[in-house]
Amino acid sequence: MTREPGVTSANASIRARIVWTIVLGFAADPLMRWSWPDPGQYLGSMTQLIKACGGRAFEHGTAYVTGETRAAALWLPPGVQQDEDALDAIMALSLRPEISEHMAHLRQGMAEHHPSEPHWYLPLIAVDPNWAGQGLGTLLMKYALQRCDEQGLAAYLESSNPENIPFYQRHGFKIIGEIQHGCSPPLTPMLRKTR
Repeated sequence: MTREPGVTSANASIRARIVWTIVLGFAADPLMRWSWPDPGQYLGSMTQLIKACGGRAFEHGTAYVTGETRAAALWLPPGVQQDEDALDAIMALSLRPEISEHMAHLRQGMAEHHPSEPHWYLPLIAVDPNWAGQGLGTLLMKYALQRCDEQGLAAYLESSNPENIPFYQRHGFKIIGEIQHGCSPPLTPMLRKTR
C-alpha cells in the first residue's frame, strides 16, 4: 500500500523542478496559451512568468510541493507582492503586439480585484498532468488554507482556466468578478474569506 505524499515547503535545491511542474500543469491553460501560442515561446516565457509571479514564495518558505514535485503551489504571504517590474519586462519582450493592450487591461483588472485587507495570494498552483486526478491539488490547497485559517486571514486567487473554478469553490473560494478584455480569455478572481 502506497502512502499518500505529504506536503512540504520547497527549498532552493528543487526550485527548477517545481518551475517545470508548473510549466507542465499550465501547458493547456487558456490564458497562458493565448499569451504564448507557440510552444517554444510558451516554454521560455512561462518559466520567467512563474519566477516573476510566484518566485518570492521560495524566499518566504511558502512554495509548497507534494512528494517528488508532482504538484506545487506558490503562495505569497500578506504584504508580499509579485515582481511587477519583471512582469512588465516579460510582457514587453514576449507578447504579440496585437494582444499587449488586452494584457495590460487584464493586469489592471487583477490589481483592482486584489483585496485591500491582509491576505494570502495564490498566483500559481499546478499538478504535473501525468499525476492529475490523484488528489495532489487538494492536498496542497488544504495545507495552505489551514495556515490561512490559523492566522485568521483571507485567501485570494485568479483562475485562468474555467475548468478549475469548481475545484476552488470546493475549497471555499467565491467568484468576485470577471476580468476580460478584447480577445482575451476570461480571468476569474476568487476570494475565500477569513474563517
